[in-house]
Amino acid sequence: MKPIWIADDDQSIRFVLEKALLRENLPTRSFTNPRDVLAALTSATEEDGPQILVSDIRMPGGSGLDLLEKVKEKFPGLPVIIMTAYSDLDSAVSAFQGGAFEYLPKPFDVPKAVELIRRAVEESQREEVAEESLAQTPEMLGQAPAMQDVFRAIGRLSQSNVTVMITGESGSGKELVARALHKHSTRSGGPFVAINTAAIPKDLLESELFGHERGAFTGAQTMRRGRFEQADGGTLFLDEIGDMPFDLQTRLLRVLSDGHFYRVGGHSAVKTNVRVIAATHQNLEQRVKEGGFREDLFHRLNVIRLRLPALRERKEDIAMLTRHFLQQSAAQLGVEPKRISDAALGWLGTFGFPGNVRQLENICHWLTVMAPAQVIEPKDLPPEVGVTQRTNVAAVDSPPVLPTVFAASPVEKWAEPAQIGAASAPPLDEVAETSTPATVPTGSGWELGLESDAAALLATDRTDVWDELTRRFEARLIQTALTATRGRRIEAALKLGIGRNTITRKIQELGLE
Repeated sequence: MKPIWIADDDQSIRFVLEKALLRENLPTRSFTNPRDVLAALTSATEEDGPQILVSDIRMPGGSGLDLLEKVKEKFPGLPVIIMTAYSDLDSAVSAFQGGAFEYLPKPFDVPKAVELIRRAVEESQREEVAEESLAQTPEMLGQAPAMQDVFRAIGRLSQSNVTVMITGESGSGKELVARALHKHSTRSGGPFVAINTAAIPKDLLESELFGHERGAFTGAQTMRRGRFEQADGGTLFLDEIGDMPFDLQTRLLRVLSDGHFYRVGGHSAVKTNVRVIAATHQNLEQRVKEGGFREDLFHRLNVIRLRLPALRERKEDIAMLTRHFLQQSAAQLGVEPKRISDAALGWLGTFGFPGNVRQLENICHWLTVMAPAQVIEPKDLPPEVGVTQRTNVAAVDSPPVLPTVFAASPVEKWAEPAQIGAASAPPLDEVAETSTPATVPTGSGWELGLESDAAALLATDRTDVWDELTRRFEARLIQTALTATRGRRIEAALKLGIGRNTITRKIQELGLE
């Protein structure tokens, strides 16, 4: 494991933290001034670099806040905890504005300091898991089975020039799929040209697609190449093809048939070599029956159909997408990326997302600008998600789907792994669709079971009740996650919101091998 770096000119502080962290099996490396920290960072490799930096705010040879700024420039994802004996407002504000993970005033309680460092370590490992997942699918993100089917289809179509029809709700990412099909095809060296046929007035769409000659109509002072010519040798993406005017559908059919067309006002046929990818959110079969879409064009476009799932059909991807969009928004705005709590992710998981991935992306932009703290909690989510409408402020930090994981049960049942899910609670995916947070009382479900077990154990002579119940809870949670991911630990860690090292350590400690 990477070491925890401690920067403080006070030897007693370094000694106390080193010994406390050593008892937690957390390696350390200490420094007395910012200059040595920066020099070590410059020469550090990925293996011996810091997991966390804990720095004093006032040291000889430099300020901890200046060190924070320089560290964040080179290692933006490294959690930094700022310590100081001067607990003033300006220092706290400066620390958080500089991207500090937390602000620790001196003198501090050692167990609380260790707990804070442990939390920062898990956050760091969580980000590593998220980065691994993003690296595996850099163009499109998704671990849900429905998205894996889409990825496989893109792979199979990579060496083909066949026409593809992409269907799916608005905002589900149809253009991203079209771009991926182009990038991984033999035409990747050619242009990718996209046009939304529903966004261009009917009178201009013909010229946009096929171009026009000089003098073809009022205002046509020069010859203009259309999108088909611009995409020659590459891919033309026709978005919202279901909204194309009927008379233009005939011209499109001719181009798809033999690759020839005429510019508006032209008399010479133009030859083009274009792969067409079309997309629509409409039911084209129904449009054909209603007479709004040509049946022969439908069959010409519908050679291979690729359906994109709505976001509500791939809820397991919400956490990954949210973290990705928060990173993306922060990079665009030039600010420190915000983190999102598991409770807030739980609330997002219950939202229907009628606008699909595009709506989630917009929510992340909103949170980057509007969320008041560096860690996003349920109360920070925008009104459209409906947290404040569906629950009271006191319960806002509890995602609504979690209380149904365990039902109230006696001590013996809580202690046996075989009893997980044996109570008459509905499946998680059913709960996510049907449960109403406002109807979940504070002490219901698994919480009542926990209270019952705790009361029974506390009535005995045992002195390890905390450790015993924590061990049982962690074991059930990890076993359930591993079952859901078919034993894939990194994916289970990502779903649980912990680091891969944490889940490996817990599996060993709890005897779950």
